[in-house]
Amino acid sequence: MALNSPIELRVLDRIDAVSAEHWDGLLAANSTPFLRHAFLAALEEHGCVGGNTGWQVAHLAIYPTDSDKPIGLMPLYLKSHSYGEYVFDWSWAEAYSQHGMQYYPKALSAIPFTPVQGARTLLDQGHDPERTQQWLIQGLKQLLIQNGLSSAHVLFAEQKTQAALLAQGFMARDAVQFHWNNQSYATMDAFLDQLTMKRRKNIRRERKEVEAAGVQFRHVPGEMAGQADWAFFYRCYANTYLEHHSSPYLNEEFFQEWGKQMPEYLHLIIAEKEGCPIAASLLVVDKKAPVPTAYGRYWGSIEYIPCLHFETAYYQAIEYCIREGIQVFEGGAQGQHKMARGFLPVTVQSAHWIKDPEFATAVERFLKRERAGVGAYVDELAEHSPLKSTTVLP
Repeated sequence: MALNSPIELRVLDRIDAVSAEHWDGLLAANSTPFLRHAFLAALEEHGCVGGNTGWQVAHLAIYPTDSDKPIGLMPLYLKSHSYGEYVFDWSWAEAYSQHGMQYYPKALSAIPFTPVQGARTLLDQGHDPERTQQWLIQGLKQLLIQNGLSSAHVLFAEQKTQAALLAQGFMARDAVQFHWNNQSYATMDAFLDQLTMKRRKNIRRERKEVEAAGVQFRHVPGEMAGQADWAFFYRCYANTYLEHHSSPYLNEEFFQEWGKQMPEYLHLIIAEKEGCPIAASLLVVDKKAPVPTAYGRYWGSIEYIPCLHFETAYYQAIEYCIREGIQVFEGGAQGQHKMARGFLPVTVQSAHWIKDPEFATAVERFLKRERAGVGAYVDELAEHSPLKSTTVLP
């Protein structure tokens, strides 16, 4: 696909069409580990995306006409459903269907199954990155028009990319996540002292309940995690889906591969009782980011113990962040219950471009109403902050 310039836009049906060196060489400091070539390649190699998953790989790449080295990249999938996105547009698809129109396939630029904010365009800083970004966004629109797609959606882009998308006619959609912030706490008790008495007492009660059940914890850095550790973690992860009468998006082969390819970014927390593992959670940790961040990804258990989820997925992770100097702990999508554990609401955005003008107008009206509702929700949450009123946030 040619644009009006000495560059070419290519649609790649596999990430390995670009070398890991060239892909990762375009990553910015705020890209997050989830945008690395190894992560996305493992998803493709082990069948978590592609094939009949409803995630058709269609990464966009900008190449100079005289070079085989890309100067711009965008992770992209053609979706035949809306599962695994964490930005819900099922009502939009239903409205299309009611009017005899096809909503799927749609174009989606996102990290599969990962509601984490970060870069969505990878840009060579030596080749006018702002212009390259414009080419990528224009190319995304052309892809829709030339292939009869209904819409394009860019989820959880960082602010600069979001602004570029809005400048080209995309519509913003707000959502709320819950993040924990490290105020240079020296210990877990120092953090708890910043909470209201009610929240502090509740957390200490929950922790004592798990301790009284005889549960101990083993922290396993990714470099130390073996095949058996990943096999047990996957057993816990899959059991969570089973308990919710669902099927896991990811398979054990993916986790084993991820553990081999990116161990420095991974940290397992394994709960044990009488020497036997009973639960596990996974942190993805980016210590070299401008703001060192941990991402709580998955958790699961094979034995029910009250409050074990909170201890394994939250309290142990917070202690780890304090110990390692991690500044932000993202607890994942949704979950107002996280506020009771010291997390605070954060507004994040996605960007949407609807090709049909009438539907675009209808969606714009919907988003305006929804944005007001999200704002009111955040204001309401602020009235129930778990922090003491004198606590100062960054």
